[in-house]
Amino acid sequence: MRLSKSEKIGQIIIVVMLALLCVSVIYPFLYMMAISLNEGSDAAKGGVYLFPRSFTLINYEIVLGNEVIRHSYLITIARTVIGTITGLIVTLLVAFGLSYKGLPMRRIIMTYILITMLFSGGLVPFYIQLNNLGLVNTFWVYILPGMFSVWNMFVMLKFIQGIPEALIESAELDGAGPLRTLLQIIIPLSKPMLAALGLFTAVGHWNDWFSGAFYVTDQSLIPVQTFLQQLLSASDLSAIFGSNINQEAIARNSMTQSTTLMSIKMTVVMVSALPILCVYPFLQKYFVKGVLIGSVKG
Repeated sequence: MRLSKSEKIGQIIIVVMLALLCVSVIYPFLYMMAISLNEGSDAAKGGVYLFPRSFTLINYEIVLGNEVIRHSYLITIARTVIGTITGLIVTLLVAFGLSYKGLPMRRIIMTYILITMLFSGGLVPFYIQLNNLGLVNTFWVYILPGMFSVWNMFVMLKFIQGIPEALIESAELDGAGPLRTLLQIIIPLSKPMLAALGLFTAVGHWNDWFSGAFYVTDQSLIPVQTFLQQLLSASDLSAIFGSNINQEAIARNSMTQSTTLMSIKMTVVMVSALPILCVYPFLQKYFVKGVLIGSVKG
């Protein structure tokens, strides 16, 4: 179909706006990468925007060679993997149970769950509750409180309710119980939605710095995002790294003064952001399909 002049102008405007949006998202990332790959003392002079002017890997050697950061990475990876798996299991089980219209007190349970989504007790009561449960300053403070998401449960519930009832009834007539129905029918059909919710949950766990900053005082339990938050508010490297800074990496560099706090900050940002970004390409098709499911009826 031939487009009218006004339609062509509208498409050009849309393309220009999307291009500007992409630039606004990509440029900060490229800027941080350029600073992280540039000598800190040289970057402090200014003029480094898209490409490193004085290329070096000393910043990455210091960051990746630091024991504190490596341990915080293990904490982040562990909480992301365990939190995502347990969160999906609990969300799926609750949604599957509530999908049965004959469930006793189903309406009351759903109303109670909805109230917890709309209202909360606040930070102080929540902290007191975590302390009474013995979760403060433990690894499980990252897992148990976020194991159940009301929003994800309702999304999963709507998806399960969209599965034809005849398919579930035929399985029940063949002698399948609830567990077999869940494992052989619901889960295989729910892979796109589980992938989308799993991605959301994993990103939430990976990017969370709040829990480590407020519920954990043991530095051996802080995740990498909390470490980054502490680093961004630090005035010098020794305040965070202490004696654990990789002196061997600095000694191999001819310019011992080339590393600055800003270059280390940018390097930690890059190192903490790249792993979760690498997950998106592998889940992209499931993510798009899971988000679009149910948007079109016909």
